[in-house]
Amino acid sequence: MADSDDLVRLALELPGAAQYPHFDRTAFKARVTFATLAPDGLTANLKLAPDEQALKCAVAPEAFSPVPNAWGAQGWTVARLAALSERELQAALALAYAHAAPKPGRKARPD
Repeated sequence: MADSDDLVRLALELPGAAQYPHFDRTAFKARVTFATLAPDGLTANLKLAPDEQALKCAVAPEAFSPVPNAWGAQGWTVARLAALSERELQAALALAYAHAAPKPGRKARPD
């Protein structure tokens, strides 16, 4: 069972990832934001491609669901941390990070 401490640690282990406040959430970015952590620490929103979101939601509906608004249609996906193992969370974060990582030959945005 993963928790908010696991999410923070795993997100910050990704190359060039940084943590910053985003409204009432904690966000993680490389080139752009790839994940946000809810204030209660129970869920995170991950930026996936729409086809990746569909697969995650179909395979593990207890762990993943689209964000219930237009952001969800763009691939933003709710991950229920307690429904994920640390390894599953790490894989989902890596997928989200892949869309936000600095492009080859470019550095991450400064904090």
